[in-house]
Amino acid sequence: MNSVQDVLSGLDPEQRAVAEAVRGPVCVLAGAGTGKTRAITHRIAHAVRSGAVEPQSVLAVTFTTRAAGELRQRLRALGAPGVQARTFHAAALRQLTYFWPRVIGGEAPSVIESKIPVLAEACRLLRRTPDRSELRDVAAELEWAKVCQIGWEDYTAAAAKHNRTPPVSAEEVARLYEAYERIRRERHLVDFETILELTAAVMTEHQEVAAQIRQQYRYFVVDEYQDVNPLQKLLLDTWLGGRDDICVVGDPNQTIYSFTGASPRYLTGFAVEHPNAAVIKLVRDYRSTPQVVDLANLVIAKGGSPHRLSLVAQRPDGPRPVFADYDDEPAEAAGVARAIRKLMDKGVPTREIAVLFRTNSQSESYEEALAKADIPYVVRGGERFFERPEVRQAVVLLRGAARSWSGEPLASEVHHILAGVGLTPAPPGGGKAREKWESLRALADLAEDVAAEGGDLPGFVAELERRASEQHAPPVEGVTLASLHAAKGLEWDAVFLVGLTDGMLPIIYAETPEQIEEERRLLYVGITRAREHLTLSWALSRAPGGRRSRRPSRFLDGLTGRAAAPRAAAPQPRERRQVAAPVSCRVCAKTLVAAAEQKLGRCAACPADYDEALLERLKAWRTAMAKEAKVPPYVVFTDVTLQAIAERAPTSEQELLSIAGIGRVKLDRYGEAVLDLCRSTHS
Repeated sequence: MNSVQDVLSGLDPEQRAVAEAVRGPVCVLAGAGTGKTRAITHRIAHAVRSGAVEPQSVLAVTFTTRAAGELRQRLRALGAPGVQARTFHAAALRQLTYFWPRVIGGEAPSVIESKIPVLAEACRLLRRTPDRSELRDVAAELEWAKVCQIGWEDYTAAAAKHNRTPPVSAEEVARLYEAYERIRRERHLVDFETILELTAAVMTEHQEVAAQIRQQYRYFVVDEYQDVNPLQKLLLDTWLGGRDDICVVGDPNQTIYSFTGASPRYLTGFAVEHPNAAVIKLVRDYRSTPQVVDLANLVIAKGGSPHRLSLVAQRPDGPRPVFADYDDEPAEAAGVARAIRKLMDKGVPTREIAVLFRTNSQSESYEEALAKADIPYVVRGGERFFERPEVRQAVVLLRGAARSWSGEPLASEVHHILAGVGLTPAPPGGGKAREKWESLRALADLAEDVAAEGGDLPGFVAELERRASEQHAPPVEGVTLASLHAAKGLEWDAVFLVGLTDGMLPIIYAETPEQIEEERRLLYVGITRAREHLTLSWALSRAPGGRRSRRPSRFLDGLTGRAAAPRAAAPQPRERRQVAAPVSCRVCAKTLVAAAEQKLGRCAACPADYDEALLERLKAWRTAMAKEAKVPPYVVFTDVTLQAIAERAPTSEQELLSIAGIGRVKLDRYGEAVLDLCRSTHS
């Protein structure tokens, strides 16, 4: 690009308005597929090339390493290579590490990637023996508290105020929180939240530090502003120091992380905080066909949010979205696999197809169905590409070969090296072997791309290292399997949204109107991932031959062309069974008063005859369900309910419903699995 006008060429009127608003405050409300990254990178480049700002005074902040890397890459191409584009944590850690010796002294603390090892030690100090899933849930609860600036001493009251459902009692979380913080300080460690907190504190307490940072950074851009949490907002305000040269970009329709402490109010209230702000809306959708866009608009409009954006499709017409119901989950997975095969036969690459679901527990049946159909797949949200063993091994070998490289053709040299770690001319049948092969194939394809541009082996290794640092994986051939949360920010030619039943979307533990609407936005995010082909499906029962009692997601009412099933006027968060008469102990006939005894159907002191192996199987099943749904185990069933199930070993739905604490909602969600476990005991 040779001139300032070149930077502005090719932008639509709204994108150009963003690019020309070179000084803040500016709020960009950017819908899905509207080119927000293009708009903000051209804005930064225009500001730099026009002389409005110096490149080194710009700090562009985003949420992922990959997004930051993409910003830097685009800015280099636009002639603004000196701009800093980083995540909140990377920017804060860089500043904290630089100033630590001067204002605090000694070595800067070490960063912990995961809270779980420290939490495990805290548990040992408190003589607790939690499983790993509980540790993960407690770690998530600590992250919420820390980003909301809630200390351990205030956690119990705050959890009650915010209707949190911690994995253990709030008092126990508070004790673990205190022990975690004590160990962390003693070991000179910082977690991601502490990095932000300490950076803001150092700037507040040391004015010379604040002055130097504010002298360096005068011009701020924050992407995905709807996902900012209170701690990030605190740091951002500290960086600004009362100035308002800031541009924020976000989409209120894609607010799906409120459970982590993120708040859309900073985006929706930006014009109130900055009354002189320019507010620009990007609504021209260049990603999806009109048919996909119309469905997305209908889904989000039914939520009634005053902040929603209505998209305007810019692409030609495409096929209408498909709505499909199946008798059971295996039939749904097999049907999706058949539909994917048809798309492949029409020339749609597997890397341009995705199957998206609400919880990771839904992935397994689709992995099995795709493997059975000999369709390659990649599970997103698991191991990162550059952390896979085969990729790490290949990079080590390539790095060693680059040091002694003597000029052999890049592509053939890479193929030779990768053949030694498992790259064969033809792919293996499926499963882990196929996934490993696809990873190596992706490296080989990238080598061919670099070779076509005149690159050599040392340059290729440098490109791999750059991509690894930015988590910019090369495209891997295979259908993507991912949760709706993991799919945010991505797009494919064809998307299958599966398992769309009430109890799954919205998820069963979404109870308040705010939580229900966040589930609606999650469906909206899924719909807007599709460029052209979109299929929405659900299964009427869990297993073949099961009761067809499930209903399509309430968010699809009026959209499928079918009559909607009658629904309650408002969601009932928990079903409560009315007890018409006093409950008596089934052993001694004494009237039961305590709730736990009523649930068990016997006095706590009366003997119980039950299969201990069944109880252990029930607990293992509950742990797996809670882990995949990312909820505390007791949200599935409490210990007392499991004990009651093990004692009575029900074999029918009516017998299961007779147990206190099991209502129609939980019967529909978990009944078949529990009955299968109980029936296996009788057989």
